[in-house]
Amino acid sequence: MSTSVPDSAPTLGSTEAVDPRQRTALLLALALILIWGSNFTVQKAVFSALSPGGFLFVRYLIMPLCAVLLLWQRYGVRWPRLPREEWWKLARLALIGHVLHVGMVTFGIDWSTAFSSSLILACGPVFTLLFLRWAGLEHLTRAQIAGVAVACIGVLIFLSDKLLGAQWRASRGDLVLLVAAAFFSAYTVAAKPLFERHGSVLVMTYTTLLGSAPLVLLTLPAGVAVDWAAVPVSIWAGLAYSVVLSAFVGWIVWGWINAVRGVARTAPLMYLMPPVAGLVAWLATGEGYTPIKLGGAAITLLGVALAQFAHRRSEPLPESVTVVD
Repeated sequence: MSTSVPDSAPTLGSTEAVDPRQRTALLLALALILIWGSNFTVQKAVFSALSPGGFLFVRYLIMPLCAVLLLWQRYGVRWPRLPREEWWKLARLALIGHVLHVGMVTFGIDWSTAFSSSLILACGPVFTLLFLRWAGLEHLTRAQIAGVAVACIGVLIFLSDKLLGAQWRASRGDLVLLVAAAFFSAYTVAAKPLFERHGSVLVMTYTTLLGSAPLVLLTLPAGVAVDWAAVPVSIWAGLAYSVVLSAFVGWIVWGWINAVRGVARTAPLMYLMPPVAGLVAWLATGEGYTPIKLGGAAITLLGVALAQFAHRRSEPLPESVTVVD
């Protein structure tokens, strides 16, 4: 029996079969990986001029303005109203996602190195799976459990040179970043029902507004201590790069990329971020890497990838969010 193909149907390899949005989304995703990977080095330069507290102070003066502008663009002057119980849930998300996670990430990056920071934060999906299992929302397969174990071994190998060398400041920074990654995983799991009910834009902007006030108050002494008139243009540029381009615009674009490509096809690109961060730090600051550190990083990323993507064929791949600060 023979079949015929309509003349209008795209054939394999034809240009009509390629969705221009898919190509654009892939190029934007790769550009964002470069931005996010280099942002670790940019942030460390900004911290050296402003202090981590000063950075947080000005960041949470800028972020609410960005959130308001986005709400105004999306909803005009009539923003959606929510029940009181939803506001309490958003307040808890603001505490976990902004006050605890972003605050700890900022100080962790300052105490650690750019490459270490990017690798430790890449462990976030492992914590997300563990929280999902703890909440009874997902059953971990043997392959996923093996991936978690491999990732843990990789982290221990990666940190071994710091621990054996008594580099306590850097080790403290890595430990803080691990806890921060766990906080964001808790945020990811807790935020999912709110994302489904209200959309990511509304949840992101409202939690930003709720989390900004306490962070500004907590970092006010550090902010006042900065001589803002003496801050060079290069630091202001780095601040805009980190806060506006990387943290705010980047995640809006990343949401569009996930919508076009799908989370399953896009999430693996996040594992390019630690190599990018390491390369940029090496080129910009001369950060060096021992064979043990590189081997531990490779084992860690392998374990994280196995834990996140080793699913039974009958199960859909769960959506996950990775934070980049």
